[in-house]
Amino acid sequence: MLAPEALALIDAALAEDIGDGDWTTLWTFPADRTAEAEIVAKAAGVLSGSDVAAEAFRRVDPSLSVEIVAADGSSVEPGDRVMAIRGSARSILTAERVALNFYQRLSGVATATRAYARAVEGTGARVIDTRKTTPGMRALEKRAVLHGGGANHRHGLHDMVLIKDNHIAAAGGITAAVHAVRRQNGRGLKVEVETTTLAEVDEALRAGVDRIMFDNMPLPLLAQAVERVRAAGDARPETEASGSVTLATIRDVAASGVDFVSVGALTHSAPALDLSLRLRQAESA
Repeated sequence: MLAPEALALIDAALAEDIGDGDWTTLWTFPADRTAEAEIVAKAAGVLSGSDVAAEAFRRVDPSLSVEIVAADGSSVEPGDRVMAIRGSARSILTAERVALNFYQRLSGVATATRAYARAVEGTGARVIDTRKTTPGMRALEKRAVLHGGGANHRHGLHDMVLIKDNHIAAAGGITAAVHAVRRQNGRGLKVEVETTTLAEVDEALRAGVDRIMFDNMPLPLLAQAVERVRAAGDARPETEASGSVTLATIRDVAASGVDFVSVGALTHSAPALDLSLRLRQAESA
C-alpha cells in the first residue's frame, strides 16, 4: 500500500496536469465510451512504480479496473505487456500521462541500478544510492533502486550521521567533529566520515566511526585506503567509495575491496524507460 506522501504526490501531479479539465478528451470521447488499454514496454529495462501508475488511474476514476501484469523488479523486453486498464475511455486518457511519467521515471532508476549492480557482480561490493533524488520522490526512487538490485544509503539527514568536508572544516578536524557528534548522539545513529587522504583515513579509524567514505580517490590510493581499514581487523568500519563513479569505472572501483560504491547517477541521471499506453478497444456502453 502506498504511503500518504506518495498519494499526495500523485494527487499534485494530476492537479498540475488536468487543471480545470482535460478538454481534448472531454470533447472527443462520449461520456459512455468504454475502453481497454494496455501499457507496453518499448525498450528493454527493469520495472518499478507499477503501483504508483495504477493508483494514478484509480485516483482519476475509482471504477477503472487496473491489472499489473509484470511485477516491479521484473525485466522486460520491447513489446512486453506490463499493465492492463479497463473502463471509461475518458478516465484512461486523462490519467495516462501522469501514470506514465511516474512509471517511466521509476523504471528508469531501476534499469540504471540493474546495470550498475551487474557490473560489480563477484566483487563483494554493493551499489548504493545517494540523496541526489528528485524533490518529493526520494522514497519512490530509493525503492526503485531496490527493485534494480541496489541498496539504500541513508534516506535523509535524519537517519545517519555523515560528516563531510564542510562539517570537518567547521569542527576543526575529523576527531573534533566525531567527538562533537558522540556527545550529542542520543539517537544512536551510525556515524560515517568522508576522507580524501590516507592521513584522514587513519584519523577516522582512530575515531572509531562506523563507516569511512573514500571520496574521489584515484584507484591506487583507494586500494591503499581499503588495506588500511582491513588492517583494523574484524572490528573495522565499513567502507564506501564515492565520487564521479560511472558504469565504465565502477567495476575497477568495486575491485578495490570496498563494501559499498555510492552512485548519484542512479537517481539524478537515469533516463526514463520507454513505456507506452495503447488504447486497444473502445465502444459505447
